[in-house]
Amino acid sequence: MNSASSKAIFGLTALTGASFVGWVAGVQYSLRTRNLHPAKRDDRLVVSENVRSMPGLPLFGTVSAASPILPSNGDVPEMGSKFSTVTASRISQIMKYGFPGHDTIRSYEDFVLSYDRRNRVAHWVFEHFNKEMLRSNENAVDRSKCEFKPDESIHPYFRSQNTDYKGSGYDRGHLAAAGNHKRHQTHVQQTFLLSNMAPQVGPGFNRNSWNRLEKYVRRLADAYKEVYVCTGPLYLPKIESDGKKYVRYEVIGSNHVAVPTHFYKIVVCETHRSELEMEAFVMPNVPIDDATPLQNFRVPPDTVERAAGLLFFDNISRDKLTRINGKKLK
Repeated sequence: MNSASSKAIFGLTALTGASFVGWVAGVQYSLRTRNLHPAKRDDRLVVSENVRSMPGLPLFGTVSAASPILPSNGDVPEMGSKFSTVTASRISQIMKYGFPGHDTIRSYEDFVLSYDRRNRVAHWVFEHFNKEMLRSNENAVDRSKCEFKPDESIHPYFRSQNTDYKGSGYDRGHLAAAGNHKRHQTHVQQTFLLSNMAPQVGPGFNRNSWNRLEKYVRRLADAYKEVYVCTGPLYLPKIESDGKKYVRYEVIGSNHVAVPTHFYKIVVCETHRSELEMEAFVMPNVPIDDATPLQNFRVPPDTVERAAGLLFFDNISRDKLTRINGKKLK
């Protein structure tokens, strides 16, 4: 390992401690042991071993851009019309009075999100833009007129409110960045809905390093034909003094809005030759030295998928990607 890589590894280790580096190291260790000893697989996300002996950051891995496992016809099992009819009838009977929840997707004019009603923060937010879309319509758009507002499309039980953030010490941090949606006033205003917000540390994070990451992603539109971005929160485990793993996070306000421990951005860029490249970033929700290179926060996309419980860009086969985190695959 060269000295530059060592500095990057230990720089990020100092920033995130066992919480993040331990998580990544655990995943990498799990993947290695699973490949070497299938009978002794270890699915831990955090390990108690010395994280400095494990792979550090930046790390390069594979992206688990997979589709759900379905029968060959992509539909329900082929077991006869009688079975299907009986099954449908039984499901209808069981769920006669409604499903507890399947209403999580919200489509706005210029972005889409999946809302976590328990934590009052989105699971993920998806954006798409190119160079032309990022051109500001200065005659029609005025960000100063935007106001943070509760999202009335969310059931009142599950909405976050401005009062939850007041006095909390946290910023209302955009997931879909306002700077990505400057073509129409409605577009930028919708990014100020609280369903698009998460509690973020202000100085050193939301106003600094996270903002640097947002600007970096926007600049990708200068070099690529199309840019697709998925952003969201993570709640990562940490090994504590008793040697056990815990997921601990603060909640704020009367609605108990969750404060994520980390945030991720997964980016897919389409070149002018229709090639696809991917980058994945995870940042701890803490003050970060502005001198820390963004490349220090690159992680293997599959580790984010495992931690978030999500498959990102699952319509893209892995063999369609030409680069991951800047590393050429073909």
